[in-house]
Formats: sequence, C-alpha cells, structure tokens
Amino acid sequence: MSEIETVTEHRSFNGIQGFYRHSSASCGGPMRFAVYQPPQAALRACPVLYFLAGLTCTEETATIKAGAQRVAAELGLVLVMPDTSPRDTGIEGATGDWEFGEGAGFYVDATQAPWSSRFRMHSYVADELPALLARHFPVELERSGICGHSMGGHGALTIALKHPERYRSVSAFAPIVAPTQVPWGRKALPRYLGADPAAWAAYDACELVRERTFGGEILIDQGEADKFLAEQLRPELFDQACAESGQALQLRRHAGYDHSYWFIASLIEDHLRHHARALEA
Repeated sequence: MSEIETVTEHRSFNGIQGFYRHSSASCGGPMRFAVYQPPQAALRACPVLYFLAGLTCTEETATIKAGAQRVAAELGLVLVMPDTSPRDTGIEGATGDWEFGEGAGFYVDATQAPWSSRFRMHSYVADELPALLARHFPVELERSGICGHSMGGHGALTIALKHPERYRSVSAFAPIVAPTQVPWGRKALPRYLGADPAAWAAYDACELVRERTFGGEILIDQGEADKFLAEQLRPELFDQACAESGQALQLRRHAGYDHSYWFIASLIEDHLRHHARALEA
C-alpha cells in the first residue's frame, strides 16, 4: 500500500469530500479517515478541524450525518474525520461488544496486551494523522481545532487538554467527561490500561482539567433528553472541575434533544463558527 490511498472523492459545496486509507504505525495496520477540503484549499493552506466520532461509529458517520460541509466551505475549514479504532485486528474479544474493542477505541494508547499492539488512538489522532495530513493536504497545522461526540467528545477534550499547544479550540457534543466514574469507562479503561486507576485518570477530562487548563473557552452542548445523560455522561462533573480550576467553559443544555446526529446536525454550525473564531484569532 502506498502511504495514502484514495478510496473515493466527491464534489461538495465547491470543495472535495474524500475518503482515504493508509498504513498506520500507531495502530499497526490500515486506518481510514475522511477529509473535506473547502474551495479555499485550492488556493491556499487552510485551518483544520478534527471531528472524533463516538461508539460504533466510523469515519463515515459524522462526515455523512453531521451536515458540516456547507459551513466549512463558507469558513474555509478543512474537516478531518478519522475512524474510531483500527479494524480487522484479529484480536480475540475485539468484536461483538459495541462498548469495547473495534469501534470503541476510547482514544487512548493501550498499554495492556493484546490491545497495546493495535489500539493506540491517542497517538494516532494527536501525532500520526496530523503529520500525514501535512504531507498530503493543504493544511495549516498551527491553526488546528478539535471536536467530538460522546466517546469522541471524551477524545477531543482529553487530547486538547494533554496537548494545548497543538490546538487553538476545542468543543464537544454530549461528551463522556468522567470515564473513571461511569460504566463505559470503567468497562474499557482497565482492559486497555491495566488495573491502576492512576493510568485511567490520564484519560479523564475532569481529572486533567484540574491539573492543567486549555487556553481558550471550551464549548459543550448536551441534550436533556439524552438517555445516557445521567449514567454515562454527567456533564455537571466537568462543569464543577472547570469551576475549580478556572477553566473557561460554556456548557449549554438543550431541552428535547437526544444523543443522535439530529442533535449534532442542529448545532454543528455553532461549533464550526466557535472554532473558526479561535482559528482566525
């Protein structure tokens, strides 16, 4: 396989929506990702916004369902949607459970065998993918933002808080903010990272924001009709942690909205404009 393989490309709002595949060193095998190049990218390098999807999702989910391309074309943003995990790993137990394994990489660098050989999504998103984009697409990596939904919101918050110098903006839809305290995280993190809770805390946004802050305001939108709100998401914990550390946070709650992409599509323009303001500053 060459460094990058074009799977398909499509004209969209005078830009190009593409789907690509490459061999990943971080994840020990092929990985897929999507890139939307706005029309401005034909003339100059553009700022980048990463969107990390949630449990069960692929690089196609947000690309097709979020409806972000129209506004990205207006604002001149390159949109990057990676897959949520490596695929076809052949690891026993990696499939058949939507809350763990393939489709549920939790954006961590696994340290426990056999997961450590393939499930290194933190390094993939934060290090390998940006370097690959810089070689093949007209991007300004010094102007990067990151966003995500649910498990992807957890990924966006933790990656931005771990690497605040790499991102000018961060936002999330219905993120898992305290995986060390909720069933999804307590199921996945010990298997990826081992039995020591200190290792889990390194991928917990509430714990991270108490130790360090992100330079700009964090935007979070949460639907009040989300069936996962009380047990799995618990945004009030992040609100409290940000208040304790002095982190600027805009946490917006929306009556009637659930966990679906109908919610994301309704508010994606707000998020793109939030990022564009920070990336242009």
